[in-house]
Amino acid sequence: MNRIKSLDATPVQRAGPPSHGISFGEAVRVWARVAALSFGGPAGQIAVMHRIIVEEKRWIGETRFLHALNYCTLLPGPEAQQLAIYIGWLLHKTKGGLVAGILFVLPGVVAIMALSWIYAIFGNIGAVQALFFGLKAAVLAIVLEAVLRIGRRALRNNVMVGLAVAAFIALFLFHAPFPLVVLVAGVVGYLGGRGGWVAFRAANSHGKVGGEQVADADSVVGEEIPEHARPPISWSLKVATVGLLLWGGPVLALLIFLGQGNVFTDIAIFFSKMAMVTFGGAYAVLSYVAQQAVDHYHWLKPGEMLDGLGMAETTPGPLIMVTQFVGFMGAYRAPGVLSPLLAGTLGGLLTTWVTFVPCFLWIFLGAPFMETMRNNRALSAALAAVTAAVVGVILNLAVWFALHVLFRELHEVRGFGMAIDLPVLSSVNVPSLVLTLGAIVAVFRFKIGMLAVLAACSILGLAYGLLMGWV
Repeated sequence: MNRIKSLDATPVQRAGPPSHGISFGEAVRVWARVAALSFGGPAGQIAVMHRIIVEEKRWIGETRFLHALNYCTLLPGPEAQQLAIYIGWLLHKTKGGLVAGILFVLPGVVAIMALSWIYAIFGNIGAVQALFFGLKAAVLAIVLEAVLRIGRRALRNNVMVGLAVAAFIALFLFHAPFPLVVLVAGVVGYLGGRGGWVAFRAANSHGKVGGEQVADADSVVGEEIPEHARPPISWSLKVATVGLLLWGGPVLALLIFLGQGNVFTDIAIFFSKMAMVTFGGAYAVLSYVAQQAVDHYHWLKPGEMLDGLGMAETTPGPLIMVTQFVGFMGAYRAPGVLSPLLAGTLGGLLTTWVTFVPCFLWIFLGAPFMETMRNNRALSAALAAVTAAVVGVILNLAVWFALHVLFRELHEVRGFGMAIDLPVLSSVNVPSLVLTLGAIVAVFRFKIGMLAVLAACSILGLAYGLLMGWV
């Protein structure tokens, strides 16, 4: 708490309770409730926050919520958690952002750690393999549904569709860096907004999130910019210094004492880089993590990455909590002098630390400037263009996962600067294909909820395992 007080120690921020009248205790209870209900990946978590914070509590209005969401989409890392930090900060300054962000990830940290232990101990048992065989099919259907859901909101016209297609081609065919794709989309949107092009005129890029729209003027916070959104430079420097020390200190210590090539050093450096260079929210982050953790570091096999994603989909908290599973398994398989389970636990917690600490830094540094620029049309257009490009990013993830789940063999084709993984059609996994098609029909045709589809696919996976003698 001393640290929090030092960060908030500006004359304005010492001036007693917030004027909106929302007590800090009430906010803590509400953020705990949001965290407990945060199932269904980023889209589901954002919808939960909107329903509780905007529609039920009416703490902030629709426009302000979407402005914050668009900014968080532009940032590297999980946009749902960053949105919680942003709103928590808006309501109760630094301590509000810390509580909202920590509570948002805490249930997922506990749940994924418990499941990682179970997976490591029993993962080679047939029943567990059959269970996750079924989960993979459901996860594919859920990712495809996310592409369409976000696309319907973001792709308002042909220009936005073109940005999404260009992003997919750049990533899937040319393996362009994520930061470059996002930067180009943002620049195009900014220039389009400055030029007054109709295609970039601000409709909020995420559209209407919930069932009821609340005007900013009718919300508890209102339309005014809070005083703590105009911090002095000294405050921003303090935030930057503390944040960088908390984030980079453990990484530097591991590099000094363990050196390069150690699994803990590799985990710290890789996920720290991930926190800086992966944009577009959880699904975009997972595309980068999956390709690097499976193909480069060999911490996991492609099927195991989908197993971890299935865990994250069925537990509360950000979908990016799957990275904790990746770090756990990487350290579990290279424990050094430690016991495998202890090494895995430390590897998972280290991954979570370097993944989520930067999220607080991005919000505490950037949110004050975003609040003062809420009516900037060029900035809104840039954020809308980035969101359109994210649709292409998510589609790239869906295709990558589908290739590895539905086919046992892939071969790479190169030419004209492109590198494409094509499936060997004779290696198609027919049971997985049938189960995936069933999950897709359940999600798209019958609108069955995510948890029900995951449960049904898991049961069918177990039944198939029994039939094949795995169990």
